Amino acid sequence: MADAPEAEEGKKKKKGGFLKYVILVVLLLVLGGGGYFAYLKFFAAKPPAPAAEATAEGQSSAEEKKAEEAHAPKAEEKKAEGGHGEAKGGHGGKDKAPSNNVPLPAFVVNLADPNARRYLKIVLDVEMTGNPELLEANMPKIRDALLMLLSSKTSQDLGTLEGKILLRKEIVDRLNQAIGQAKVARVYFTDFVIQ
Repeated sequence: MADAPEAEEGKKKKKGGFLKYVILVVLLLVLGGGGYFAYLKFFAAKPPAPAAEATAEGQSSAEEKKAEEAHAPKAEEKKAEGGHGEAKGGHGGKDKAPSNNVPLPAFVVNLADPNARRYLKIVLDVEMTGNPELLEANMPKIRDALLMLLSSKTSQDLGTLEGKILLRKEIVDRLNQAIGQAKVARVYFTDFVIQ
């Protein structure tokens, strides 16, 4: 009879050990599923929709699109006809002249800091209300005017928001002077580094 309590005790130890392994496996599955969900939700990159559609459609649909484009009227022809979205008579809204953004090459200048050697690297996009070829035709004048303006500034002049806004206005004025017409509407800083 002494053997009976020892046998029951051995069975309980086996059940307790087995139960621990089952709980451990379930816990690992839950943690793995949560990790996979977090990966999909926060870290996995979503493929761009047009690329996924293009690969799914294959080359035959690409050829069909080219054929449609060849037969479809061009955007300029639609504008001449007064189609949708036009400034004149269309459903597009306000009457305004078309604007063109023209990127300018990077400018790197020495700033006028008296105590230190500081540099400014700036890249601009110019919004034109007129012909964007005016910038190309007057590029030497534009580069000279901007280099003179930018090299006259100090890092403290350009370090504040007000200084950058003032610089934008001055650049617009200088560009309009260089091309001889008031065709520059705005200037956007696409890169602005003081070092």
